Amino acid sequence: MIVTTINVNGIRAAVKERSTENLGLLPWLAQTRSDVVCLQETRADDAQLTQALAPALDGGWYLASAGPHMKGRNGVAVLSRTPFTATRIGLSAECEFASHGRYLEVDTGDLTVASVYVPTGEAETDKQVEKERFMVALAGRMAELSRKRRGVVVCGDWNIAATELDIKAWKNNVKKSGFLPSERQWLAELMASGWTDVVRELHPDMPGPYSWWSWRGKAFDNDAGWRIDYHLANAKLAPRAAQARVERAEAYALRWSDHAPVTVHYD
Repeated sequence: MIVTTINVNGIRAAVKERSTENLGLLPWLAQTRSDVVCLQETRADDAQLTQALAPALDGGWYLASAGPHMKGRNGVAVLSRTPFTATRIGLSAECEFASHGRYLEVDTGDLTVASVYVPTGEAETDKQVEKERFMVALAGRMAELSRKRRGVVVCGDWNIAATELDIKAWKNNVKKSGFLPSERQWLAELMASGWTDVVRELHPDMPGPYSWWSWRGKAFDNDAGWRIDYHLANAKLAPRAAQARVERAEAYALRWSDHAPVTVHYD
């Protein structure tokens, strides 16, 4: 099973505005060997998403999605080469984020796969408080998932760099959302509870591999990025992670998102 996660930074832009005949999300989907693809920040309702992905769906992909509650915000989805046996939207029915388009869980094949888009946050503001509430709700759902006997992976844009190895300019960001000590501690506690960051497990003690770079300046050219797109696998699945890579574009002009696909092969 090969699983990819990618924040598309707007599904319609990813398939049109930044695309040429051989560039963009649709050509990528046509050539990838991935069996499951998790999408974040689609910024589209179900109808818009289906329209944007029509060529891929006609080509045999199955789609599950959780649309945003505000126009042009959030939105997550999962594409699979095999039909879904179950889909679950939101962290729980009672959760305040249930309809925000930030969490989608599917069963496909022998795996449970979740696509998550953690809020960006902003230190010492209400946005950060909201992010922290989402983190609490997500940890609660993951505690439930950790008890499953089947393989589970929670993929997505976590908007947190776990360690100094995961952000190039870490010294400049210690007081900013995405690299706050409390956020990193939260991630560390998740991993201590039985979840494995399989990309880091397969690339120990090296900077990156980064998965997000600002559109501005020379961040991409200088590889001044952040590693914020994770596969967190449960104890059943983590030992099956055999290969992991970030599918970084060869040049700035070839990017179709400010993130790059993060792909893991599970034996």
